[in-house]
Amino acid sequence: MSSAAPFVLDAPLNILYQDQHLVAVDKPSGMLVHRSFLDKHETVFVMQTLRDQISQHVFPVHRLDRPTSGVLLFALSADVARLLGQQQENQLWRKYYLAVVRGFLTQGGELDYPLKEELDKIADKFSRDDKAPQHAISRYQPLQQVELPIPVSKYPAARYSLVALQPLTGRKHQLRRHLAHLRHPIVGDTSHGDGKHNALFKQHFNCRRLMLVAKQLQLPHPVTGEPLCLSAGLNGLEPLFANFGWPTAEAYYQQQFAALFTEKT
Repeated sequence: MSSAAPFVLDAPLNILYQDQHLVAVDKPSGMLVHRSFLDKHETVFVMQTLRDQISQHVFPVHRLDRPTSGVLLFALSADVARLLGQQQENQLWRKYYLAVVRGFLTQGGELDYPLKEELDKIADKFSRDDKAPQHAISRYQPLQQVELPIPVSKYPAARYSLVALQPLTGRKHQLRRHLAHLRHPIVGDTSHGDGKHNALFKQHFNCRRLMLVAKQLQLPHPVTGEPLCLSAGLNGLEPLFANFGWPTAEAYYQQQFAALFTEKT
């Protein structure tokens, strides 16, 4: 069972897009998408909160890990949920993330590194643990860097990079595990990260979240076919980015995703 403090939502969910078929929200970091017996102490969930907020039933079509913030899309009918599921099977969605990682990541690339399925001790206790690793591909491009005059581990200064990411497959914790494999773990990752750097962010910036944002989701509208581009905010990271001298304007990230990834899809 999770030992984290219960999540408290202090404002309505930020709705990024809504029509008669779909609704997309900017999920806060730390908020569960739906009720889970693994987090029995939690009382606030995106699905129930959104349902009450728009007075309409919502159908989940994908998920974000609890500590990840960003674009989360729901269907407003079972038929549309089925259409969105078919889109994902046909790889029609494009997902773009931002992450703050340890060290200076100097070059971009595409990592094709299979991942063994991660099983939960409780939820997956009857699942086989001898399955072959699953195909997993992620694209990554560094955007910004910062060196802080704060000693960490054996080094006199702490270095971090802001990285744009595009997962081409959807494995559990794929981006977190791929960046750890590259030896640039995401700051705030308590499962695959670096505890010393996580502690530095807590102590010096009062930042306790996973530094991973599902920044943009592109897809064709499941009913009209028109292209949709849904973009989330930085979820409270603006002051930290400004302190580092990193851009906070949405236009910057729109341009970066288009230049770095769109022509490769």
